[in-house]
Amino acid sequence: MNVKRKVTLVLMGLVMVWPVLLSAQEKPANNMQFVVEKIRADMKLFIAENMQLTEAEAKTFWPVYAQYQDELFLLRARTIKLINDYAEAYEKMTNDTAKSLLDEYMNIESLGLKLRQTYLPKFRKILPDVKVVRYYQIENKINAALIYELAANIPLINNSK
Repeated sequence: MNVKRKVTLVLMGLVMVWPVLLSAQEKPANNMQFVVEKIRADMKLFIAENMQLTEAEAKTFWPVYAQYQDELFLLRARTIKLINDYAEAYEKMTNDTAKSLLDEYMNIESLGLKLRQTYLPKFRKILPDVKVVRYYQIENKINAALIYELAANIPLINNSK
C-alpha cells in the first residue's frame, strides 16, 4: 500500500472517530479512555510508518512525542468543550455568548501555535530538520482533517436575530 493511500486511510479513520470523541463525553469514563487510547495507538502507528526513524532517533523521539501529544490532547479536549458550549448556546445565542465563544476559540488557536513553537526546539534537538518538518507536516495533515470534519458538521451561527 503506498504512502498516500495510508495517509488517506488513517486520516479518514481519525475523521470518523472525532465525532465519537464528541459523543463519548456523555458515556462512562472507561469507554472514553478506550477510545482515546485507540486513537493514540493508531496515530502513533501512522506516525511511525511515515517518519522512518532510525532506532536511535526513535529512542529519543517517542518520549518527546508523548509529551507533545499529552499537551495537544488537552487543547483538543478544550476544543470539544467549546463545540459543546456552542451547541448548547446555538438556539439562544447572545452577543455576550458569541464573544465568549470566539475569545475561547482564539485562545485555543494561540495556545496551539505556542505549543508547536515550544516543541520545535525539542524536536530539532533529537531529529534532523528534514524529519522535524516531516513530523510537523503529518501533524498538520491530521489537524486539517479534523478541522475539515468539524467545519462540515458545525452549522454557521444564525445572525438573523
